[in-house]
Amino acid sequence: MKKFTLRNVCIFLLWVLPIVYLFIVFPILPTSLPMHYGLDGQPDRYGSREEFILVVLMLQAVAAFTFLLIKFLPRIDPKRKARYSQNAFGKLSLALLVFMTLINVAFIYSAVHIEFKLQNLMFPMIGLLFAYIGNLMHSIKPNYFVGIRTPWTLESEETWRKTHQLAGKIWLPGGILISLITLFLSSRSSSVFFAVMVAVMALIPVIYSYIYFKKHQTNAS
Repeated sequence: MKKFTLRNVCIFLLWVLPIVYLFIVFPILPTSLPMHYGLDGQPDRYGSREEFILVVLMLQAVAAFTFLLIKFLPRIDPKRKARYSQNAFGKLSLALLVFMTLINVAFIYSAVHIEFKLQNLMFPMIGLLFAYIGNLMHSIKPNYFVGIRTPWTLESEETWRKTHQLAGKIWLPGGILISLITLFLSSRSSSVFFAVMVAVMALIPVIYSYIYFKKHQTNAS
């Protein structure tokens, strides 16, 4: 059995951070709290303290589940292909935990400080997450769980490798661009810009995987 290392302690403290923060600010929480935000960045639904606590706890439960699922994918993969990306999966799982924890902290903070617009922080943070994932793309080997999983990348290891090299070159600068541009746009404009960028970043690698696979399949035959 592995020891409970300092790294594991730090990960647990990171995970529990929003819960501790909620406990600290609970006495000053208003009785009616924002639960959902519209495209303009303004709350469009409110709820009670009890519902707010439940949402915070559910978000951290999802964060823990996501972290553990991705971290231990190599152990549950029936094809045993995920083990070749174990290091990349470990980095990805930690990045997602950090991202979801910070979002939860910002969610609580926005409830205490009504002048703070959560959406002003949301898109820049998602952009940084995309950039980080883009930096990991080249390290993700063929598997059935994480990556650009198209019929063509799963069929050909070379197509997988080339597609993820291209995706990394797109996602890294694309994520940084999202973070920078959305800092200066209105909430509605940020939503439109974000949606367009995500569509471009997702579609280009998918289309490329098809073209590359067909071209090299033809050459091979």
